[in-house]
Amino acid sequence: MKVKILFLLFILTTSCATPTNKTGEKELWATNNQDQKLDLIAKPPRGMVFVPGGKFILGSEDSEAQRTEGPAINAEVSGFYIDETEVTNAQFSSFVEATGYKTISERSIDWEDLKSQVPSGTPKPPDSLLTAGSLIFGPAPNVTNLYDISQWWAWKVGANWRHPQGPDTNIDGKENYPVVHIAFEDAQAYAKWAGKRLPTEAEWEYASRGGKGHKPFAWGEKLMPDGKYLANFFQGSFPDNNSANDGYAGAAPVKMYPPNSLGLYDMIGNVWEWTNDWYRPDSHKLANLVSAKGCFNPQGPKSSYDPIEPLVPKRVIKGGSFLCSDEYCSNYRPSARMATAIDSGQEHLGFRCVMDL
Repeated sequence: MKVKILFLLFILTTSCATPTNKTGEKELWATNNQDQKLDLIAKPPRGMVFVPGGKFILGSEDSEAQRTEGPAINAEVSGFYIDETEVTNAQFSSFVEATGYKTISERSIDWEDLKSQVPSGTPKPPDSLLTAGSLIFGPAPNVTNLYDISQWWAWKVGANWRHPQGPDTNIDGKENYPVVHIAFEDAQAYAKWAGKRLPTEAEWEYASRGGKGHKPFAWGEKLMPDGKYLANFFQGSFPDNNSANDGYAGAAPVKMYPPNSLGLYDMIGNVWEWTNDWYRPDSHKLANLVSAKGCFNPQGPKSSYDPIEPLVPKRVIKGGSFLCSDEYCSNYRPSARMATAIDSGQEHLGFRCVMDL
């Protein structure tokens, strides 16, 4: 949240290297015990799905793709486990109850502490921006400039994972909804507590395709095969009128739409999901330069750089959300990627975790 305060912005949301935390996997394969390996694969941890390693095309250069999705490059990932759904309110509640953790959106900012981190003479932001809160979406009529996101995003004091639309709202009865208003630090803290980690962008994209190959959408060539809604995204006139033809105007409970061929739910739509990769618009290009033969377990760039906000550290988020519209961003595709400030919690941003073998 501090970065957001410093720049007073309402924002939306590589090197190729072998992961260093692979001791367990190396020891497993060194035993040459096929029964043990098959047992681990056949009995994944509760609520997780095994994703067999393999080669695929990372990124896209098709007509729907944005420039930052290319170039499409050859990549390969090792096998891993991934949560079958986005982390839910119930799961996150268990973490908070066990640890007493407070998310970034629940923490107010001490201006005296912040002043030591900014240039001398920086004016104090409005008190409302120093008070705990987060970004919420509000339908906006008569929008003429879709580049001005402040028309439908607003800072809401008291908005957080317990109160998704502000202090007068709650998550009672929504235990099976994805937890939102989660900043990168929050997602990391949960993952560590659960004995997991956040996926790399490559792992996430590979899993989202579910073995379907390099298709525009996770399920094939068309957004709505046979007229069916296979994910939760925005229908109608963006951003003022979501017709909710898919059944939901906002986030949906997990598992309301069909899983992909691996058994993973809501990899596309519903809420955006954090990955561990730092964001650069040229990540795939840099990865391709490093290894012309393709990248094995790419970890993303070593640091963040977004030319729009060069001083704001950002990570890659994937999957799109209930706000993705064909009139606006069409980010309901596996290759789509967005840059989000690491301290940013939003009404349509959550996560899922992975685990090494």
